[in-house]
Amino acid sequence: MKTRILLAAVLLFSSLMYASDSVKADSLKPRLIAASPSKNVKNVNGILFKYYDEEDHFKPKKVNGLGMGFNVMGIFLPPLMLFTLQPDHWNLNNDYVILRCEKMNTINGLQLSLINMEPTVTNGLEINISSNVNTYAVTNGMSVSPFFNLHHEMKGVSVAPLANIGQKCRGIQIGLYNKCKDFRGIQIGGWNENGRRKLPLINWNFKKQKTNQAL
Repeated sequence: MKTRILLAAVLLFSSLMYASDSVKADSLKPRLIAASPSKNVKNVNGILFKYYDEEDHFKPKKVNGLGMGFNVMGIFLPPLMLFTLQPDHWNLNNDYVILRCEKMNTINGLQLSLINMEPTVTNGLEINISSNVNTYAVTNGMSVSPFFNLHHEMKGVSVAPLANIGQKCRGIQIGLYNKCKDFRGIQIGGWNENGRRKLPLINWNFKKQKTNQAL
């Protein structure tokens, strides 16, 4: 009798371990089309649809292809910022936690969203209606928005009619108002600010600089 109970316990334990391994293997297997939030999706070679952003239980995902975000909050944020904020108050504070890349979403290709509120590294082209809000964002490539771009780290070209705001920028900012404290490159717009100077029309800096100040 004891032998049967022991055998049954061993079989049950083996079944649970196999099921756990199957779930882990399934989550690591790349999907062609996937939706987020999802606990069982980590890798996508195709299209990822995000219908709202995870905040409390964020799980980073890697996308090789297209990441699409449909958080409707992105529709209402641009007019709200335009009517409640003045350009000289548009800042990215240093109190955002700097995250390692493995703790962030990685999109290799195209990020196309109404708004992005998850920590994300975009390697390629980023097009956001309301840019990146309340999250750490890194873009290596090109970022385009019909209103404004917000980035903590930007390497490449940032284009927006109203404003490009960043903490650490390497490349080109083009917009009515451009601001980046740790900046190396060229700013083109109505008013441009970087760690060395403030100028209308065109500004530049190609020297290394060190700063821990908030924008």
